[in-house]
Amino acid sequence: MAQSHHNTKERTFEHLTAINRGQIQALHKQGKTLQVIADEIGCHKSTISRELKRGSVTQRRSDLSEHTVYFPDTGQAVYEKNRSRCRAKYKLLEASEFIQFAVEKMQKHHWSPDAVCGYVKAHKQFMNASVCTKTLYRYIDLGLLPVKNIDLPLKVSRNTKSKRVRQHKKVLGTSIEQRPAYIDEREEFGHWEIDTVLGSRKKGAALLTLTERKTRHEHILMIERKTIEGVKKALQSLQESYGSTFSKVFKTITADNGSEFSELSHAIDTEQLEVYYAHPYASSERGTNERHNGLIRRFIPKGTSIDDIDQSLITYVENWCNTLPRKILGYRSPIDVFREELKAIA
Repeated sequence: MAQSHHNTKERTFEHLTAINRGQIQALHKQGKTLQVIADEIGCHKSTISRELKRGSVTQRRSDLSEHTVYFPDTGQAVYEKNRSRCRAKYKLLEASEFIQFAVEKMQKHHWSPDAVCGYVKAHKQFMNASVCTKTLYRYIDLGLLPVKNIDLPLKVSRNTKSKRVRQHKKVLGTSIEQRPAYIDEREEFGHWEIDTVLGSRKKGAALLTLTERKTRHEHILMIERKTIEGVKKALQSLQESYGSTFSKVFKTITADNGSEFSELSHAIDTEQLEVYYAHPYASSERGTNERHNGLIRRFIPKGTSIDDIDQSLITYVENWCNTLPRKILGYRSPIDVFREELKAIA
């Protein structure tokens, strides 16, 4: 049998390397043909042809005439860009079940990409095929998912308000400066922050929100008006629902200096509850509660009349806040951690 001869080396289907591209530049400058370059590199001449088109740029001489020049760096950059797109699509197919789960949680349940990835990792789901938080955000930026950046409130939110220095507002009661330092550590259960969320009418109904500092558990209560009496009725109702465990669940409450909280220490029938007031215009001292109020605003935007809101929506929002996996809790939900604490004091 006659032995066949080939002009090109055996094809290995390997991608060109940066060294290969340097060789192509040198041989191309020498005027070598595509076939000669291909023989030297060890690939098909069509590969060389595509690479020269990929990495060539048009330049202008001093006499204003134009010519094309091949640059290895240009070819490498285009290659890497194309490969990144290829990998993204491949990974999307490979992790399709996880992606479907992530899209549903982000669109229907308003989870963040980090909450999705953290929850999956903590619960050991989709172990064979999933992506990390950074990659999930990149897929959204590239438009590879039906989720858009506008669907991620925290990503598009910006604080554009200039800070104002305000004075002449007195602290209503015991200052937060007198609050025991160990409460700042969030290691002990039973320390709460309180605030109100207003609707479109200042004299209409409002929401009273309480957030437990350690577990991030949230209570959302509707009050008829933002008044001392409205807050008192809501807290007394809350006390009744907890019964004998109330004093163990509610050890301290930290409030702002709103007039509705001026008699907070007298609103609840117990001497064991301590009330502290943050500095005027220092909402960061109740940061956990403020953060939760922002979450509530996703469902009840500013300008919405609280009077027109059905109790079922408030219950839904409260449940959503308490079942959302939190990174700070090891991607457990506040309700799970809260129940563990209740079990410990039972």
